[in-house]
Amino acid sequence: MLVRAFAVPLDGTEDVFVWKTWSYGALEQGITRLYGVGGSPPERGVVRWGDRFTTVDYPPIALYELAVAGAAYRTFFPSFENTRWLNVAMKLPALLAEMALAILLWHLIGSRYGDVAAAWALVAFWVNPAMILAGPVLGYLDPLMALPAVGAIAAATGGAPFAAGALLAVACLTKAQAVFIIPVVALAVWNSEGGRRARHAVMTGAGAAFVSALTLAPFVAAGAWRNLLQGIGSLLRHDMLSADAANLWWIVTYVMRAIYAIDDLGVWGAWTMTVRILGISRVVELGYPNPRPIATAAIIAAAGWALWRVRRSRELSMMLACAAFVVHAYVVLGVQVHENHLYLAIPLVTGAAAVRRELRPVFYGVSIVFALNLWLFFGLGRGYPPPPRHLTVVDTTVLLAAANCALLILHARRLAGLKSPALQELK
Repeated sequence: MLVRAFAVPLDGTEDVFVWKTWSYGALEQGITRLYGVGGSPPERGVVRWGDRFTTVDYPPIALYELAVAGAAYRTFFPSFENTRWLNVAMKLPALLAEMALAILLWHLIGSRYGDVAAAWALVAFWVNPAMILAGPVLGYLDPLMALPAVGAIAAATGGAPFAAGALLAVACLTKAQAVFIIPVVALAVWNSEGGRRARHAVMTGAGAAFVSALTLAPFVAAGAWRNLLQGIGSLLRHDMLSADAANLWWIVTYVMRAIYAIDDLGVWGAWTMTVRILGISRVVELGYPNPRPIATAAIIAAAGWALWRVRRSRELSMMLACAAFVVHAYVVLGVQVHENHLYLAIPLVTGAAAVRRELRPVFYGVSIVFALNLWLFFGLGRGYPPPPRHLTVVDTTVLLAAANCALLILHARRLAGLKSPALQELK
């Protein structure tokens, strides 16, 4: 906690400026106007704070949370000037969510598998350098999504379908990457004991519908429903093969850039240069197949395989392990993946590895890959630049991407070997 307290005032990445702009815009313009209102085609709202302006592409619950943080800050700094305390205000919701997530993991694992596993889960998550770097240091909002996401899986496996649906909706309406746990929650609900599948499925849908209606009704009333869809939908249109994620497509980016740079830089210069993001549109212009459908098919295949492996289970550690693999597969195989998108896999695999020791190498590997991915690209945030990436001759991030691909194979092998032991054996 002390390390986190010292880290929270840091500037973080450029994304923290985006949170500040959205927070100020929510207070000045109103949350329902941030995506834009009306228009045919729907207008795209522009949010301004001082000389900064941006658009909104996150779901609305994240905006509500940032608005609360901004309102608290403006109580003490009415002019909303950019200070260290504003950094604290923008990072505080995610920090509180991360604290709650650590407690949730401790309680869940302890209540179902015993104190030893619970202590391992708590320590492994709370002192994890990747978690400290992603949240308190760099300022990403992923803990706000991960908390209800883990809660949804816990509720689905614990016989609370309405709560599972509600928490799942909260997660998805906070950050879009939570959609990857939807099939895991659905499977856990479908495998309900006592022949209550249909009833539990309806209750799950009702929970999700209730939260969604409560969240989205103000936008519908303001005439901003289509604008909201357009804003969030822009996430699917990002023109990046890999957005600084150490994954398969970062390797493809490296190879393509090197091949086309040989004439200008020579063989040695081309294969040892620092890699930059490559646009999907550029790949298509060069005559190659569109990578989006290829990546989508690969993610669906990997997720389908994982769900098939655990198809007869609703036991918590199995569901956490499956969800962790699905998120990891998305990060490695997907296009347009950002450097922070591996966050959700950490609490999921932590809970699973606390119970199933065969998953602990995967836990350590994913944690190391995630921490290095963040540090190599962004260091400790603005004012604390990342380390040089050419000391390994080939760009270090490319080697990290290769390691992440190999780690996914190990992850698959360990998941394939999991069985559902009796609860007494686990204790």
